[in-house]
Amino acid sequence: MKSEDTPFVGGPLDGRVLPVLLGPTGHPPKVYRVPVPDATGGPPTVLVYRRVAVTAGRRFALHRGWTYEYDAEGESGGGLRWPWSKRGPGGRLT
Repeated sequence: MKSEDTPFVGGPLDGRVLPVLLGPTGHPPKVYRVPVPDATGGPPTVLVYRRVAVTAGRRFALHRGWTYEYDAEGESGGGLRWPWSKRGPGGRLT
């Protein structure tokens, strides 16, 4: 499988560049979840990062790759969004 070195912004992984596996379309996943084990042996904490496109400049919005930004709320937000789905509390689709 092919991978791409992707920078992480915000949260505990701020400033790190990690290799992320690319999907069949050549893009990294939209949501990247990092499980962090608990020191006391409890359930692991999951850090959630969302993919953001990096553009070169203002004039020609050339695509320069991807970066992951920390999502402090850590909501799933992924999955399919059907046109007939209803929006739940907070504007999220249910």
